[in-house]
Order: sequence, then C-alpha cells, then structure tokens
Amino acid sequence: MQTASTRQLTQSNFVPMAIVAAMFFILGFATWLNGSLMPYLKQVLQLTPFEASLILFSFYIAVTFTAIPSAWVIRKVGYKTGMAMAIGCMMVAGLLYIPAAKTQLFGLFLFAQLVMGIGQTLLQTAVNPYVVRLGPEESAAVRVSIMGILNKGAGIVAPIVFTALIASSFSGLVGKELTKEEIDLMADGLILPYLGLAAFLGLFAVGVKFCPLPEIIEKEEQDAGGTVKEALAHPSLVLGVITIFFYVAAEVIAGDTIGAFALSLGVANYSVMTSYTMGFMVTGYILGIILIPRVLSQQTALTGSAILGILLSLLIVFGNSESTVLADTFLAPFGGVVLPDTLLLIAVLGLANAIVWPAVWPLALSGLGRLTSTASGLLVMGIAGGAIGPVLWGLASGIGDAKSQQFGYIVLLPCYLFILYFALIGHKKRSW
Repeated sequence: MQTASTRQLTQSNFVPMAIVAAMFFILGFATWLNGSLMPYLKQVLQLTPFEASLILFSFYIAVTFTAIPSAWVIRKVGYKTGMAMAIGCMMVAGLLYIPAAKTQLFGLFLFAQLVMGIGQTLLQTAVNPYVVRLGPEESAAVRVSIMGILNKGAGIVAPIVFTALIASSFSGLVGKELTKEEIDLMADGLILPYLGLAAFLGLFAVGVKFCPLPEIIEKEEQDAGGTVKEALAHPSLVLGVITIFFYVAAEVIAGDTIGAFALSLGVANYSVMTSYTMGFMVTGYILGIILIPRVLSQQTALTGSAILGILLSLLIVFGNSESTVLADTFLAPFGGVVLPDTLLLIAVLGLANAIVWPAVWPLALSGLGRLTSTASGLLVMGIAGGAIGPVLWGLASGIGDAKSQQFGYIVLLPCYLFILYFALIGHKKRSW
C-alpha cells in the first residue's frame, strides 16, 4: 500500500524526474571519466595492463562493503538526504585527485578512486529504486532507460571533455618514452579539471539538499526494511545480483579498457574511445524506450542483448586487429574515422549492454515489497563486477601487447552466458 505522498509523486513527477536525471548525468560523467583516466595514468605512471586495471578495481570494489550500509543509510535519512550525502562524498574524492597528481603516487590515485566509488554506491542505491517506483512496474525499464540515456550520454561527453581539457595537449606523446618533465606536465594537467569537478559537485550537493524532491515512502517499508537473509531467500533476486555482477564486468570492460587497448594499437585519440562505446549504449537505450513494452518484453530484450554480446565477444577475440574494413564501411559517413575493426566491435558491445541494467532491476525486484530497499542494496553490490572484470581482462592480457590484450576479451563470454541464463530461466525462479 502506498502513502499519499507516493500517489502524489506518481501523478506529478516531472520535477523529481528532472532532478534525478541530473544525478544520472553526474553519475555517468564521473564513472566514465575512468575510460580516459585509465590509459592516461597508464601512460603517465608507466603501468602494466594489470596495474592499470587496479584503477577500475579500486573504483568499483567500493560497492562490496558499502552497498548494504548504503541501503541502511537511505532508510534512516531518506532518499533526498542520502543523495546529497553521496554527491558530497564524490566532491571529496574529486579533491583527492589533486594531491595524487602533484605527488604522482599510484596509491593515492587508487584511494581517490575508492572514495569516488563509495559516493557512487550511495547514490546508485538511492536513485535506482527511486526511478523504479515513479510509475508502473511493467514500464520501469523505459524509465530506467531514459535515465540511462543521460548516464551514458555523459559517458560520451566525459571523454571528449577530458581530451579537450587534458589529453589533447599530449597527443603527440603516444608511443614515446616520456621524460621526467613530460610526466610532470601530464600529471599536473589533471589538477584544474578535477578542482572544477569538485566545486561543481559541492554546489550540486547543496542544491539537492534544498530542492523540492519529495520522499517516496511505502507503508510496508515503514514497518521494516527486511533483512538480508529474507531477501536472499528469493532466487530471482540472488540470480539478479549475479547477473548485475557479470553485466557490470562486461560493461566496464567494453567502456573502460577500450582506451588502453587503443593505446597499445598506437591510436592517438585513445582517450575518446569510451565515447564510441557510450554512443552505442545511448542508441540501445533509445531503442529500448521505443520498443519496450510496445514491441518487446523486458525478458525478450534481455535475451537478445545477451545473444548479441556472445557473438560480438567471439568476433573481438578471434578477429583481425589490423583490419579496418568495418570502420571503413560504417564510419566513413561520420568524417572518415579509421579504427581497427576490433575497436569498433568493442564499441558495439555498448549496444548489447544497454538494455541489461534497466531490464534486470525490475525483473529482480518484482514482488519484493518491503524488501525492496535491502534488495536494491544487494543489486548495487553487483556493481563489484566492475572491479573484477577489468582485473581478469588484465590478467588474461598477459604480457600486455596488443595481441595479448585482444585475447583478454575472452573473459566476456561467461558474462553474457550468465545474462542469457537469467533472461531465459533465472528471473522466473521463485524457490530454490
């Protein structure tokens, strides 16, 4: 049973949707900066593929120990205050990048990434169930898809901004042995942009705290939030958490390692490669809004996404990294951009990944009632896949040359196979 405030929000939700949309954009901007930051730091700090993968690991591993506490915080302080706290934490993280850049200490960069991940986890725990509850359950994937367009749209913008403000000044250094002066200049280039990011996040956190964002409170959740043990008694939720784990692993590999792989191939504009992946993800979200549930059910869309991911993974691993036939054919109308086919196929994984998150959430939360907030915390824990996936890719990449890194994408196959299982069987299980 919903309270009057919940019914009122359902009837007039434009302002809450607009505010939450801005949060999804911020989430995307801060998250997908990693796709440019990872190869940039790989070059500045002379990192191996495995060491570079720790930049992503430290960001995404935060969910493993903050997701459940985040759900508790949201229940105690409410969605609005929780969102403001989360953005404030991200502001602190932005400030930490400044001493990291000045000292060039890899460990301090990793700590800054960890703090940013903690803020992101708290914000994810709040905004995802908030969007799911803003309307009927059967159209939840559409609402999340709309938010996803903002999130992944930010993923297109962030690498372009990063390149314009930071990387473009050093594009001539790709593939060269850097001098101490060049390393210092590249590191110092991070200071002003991250100071600006921190200032913006601080102002936005204050704005969220005092904005007209109503709380969504369900009567049954007022009585109890439910224990983790109760939530784990639902197979569809447990399998949903595992699916989110594998999905985020695949998403982060596709979005954040493409730049490092492009760097190994000698591509000068490696720092914008994430924009290609995000562009295909935005395309996928738009298709989801158009087709779900009018033409495709959430389950059917999820199934198709998994199958496409499996096929693309095989083509990436066993394809010719020197061939540019696909890029010559499909990118010529967009200014004659020439990319190796494997890079283009990695970018197209964004299309396969787009619908997975918005489809899994409503399927996994279906019928959980008062357990929703606890279940949401568990689902957010699945984001830890973003920590493990790139590390496995780094390990599978071996010595780190282009050929080895290409083979590293073999780790995508089990990810998409499990997503396919959840789409066909897992989400229907109501008992063990």
